[in-house]
Amino acid sequence: MEVQPPVVPVLAPGVHSLVLVEGRSDLAALEALAVRRGRDLAAEGVVVVSVGGATSIGRFLDHFGPAGLDLTLAGVCDLGEVGAYRRALERAGVGSDLEELGFHVCTVDLEDELIRALGAPAVTEVIDAAGELRSFRTLQQQPAQRDRPIEAQLHRFMGSKGGRKVRYARLLVDALDLAAVPRPL
Repeated sequence: MEVQPPVVPVLAPGVHSLVLVEGRSDLAALEALAVRRGRDLAAEGVVVVSVGGATSIGRFLDHFGPAGLDLTLAGVCDLGEVGAYRRALERAGVGSDLEELGFHVCTVDLEDELIRALGAPAVTEVIDAAGELRSFRTLQQQPAQRDRPIEAQLHRFMGSKGGRKVRYARLLVDALDLAAVPRPL
């Protein structure tokens, strides 16, 4: 089956800024954080857009960057995708210094940032409150997981079932102390 590239969204009038993120869980986390901070992104003319993976960033930069709609752009990417983002930003004529351009890099990925910000005990409490502690404990007993640090087990758990990363992105952001929000967010 052929994978279709992500559709570049049509924006509502008044949108002047885009925050480009890799996936749906990143989108969910940023939207949840905006709500927690009492921000109405739509009213501010800001839209968070999932590009559907780092390799698609160029299409979005072409459409929304200087050669396209010339919107103000920012974003979040995983450490492993810095090269793809930097090359796409350079090709689009935006520049190459991600931080200066408002593109923040997660140490590993957004789930890792949230797990570290909250700490393993708090993340485990979130999983318990979501009714999935038994599933997490089962994952911890798997041979490939037994000797891994709990943070690695939590990270694996987030990605072990369809939709779980998106669900926990919201739940973990809701559990954050707003004074300790990870820098990429």
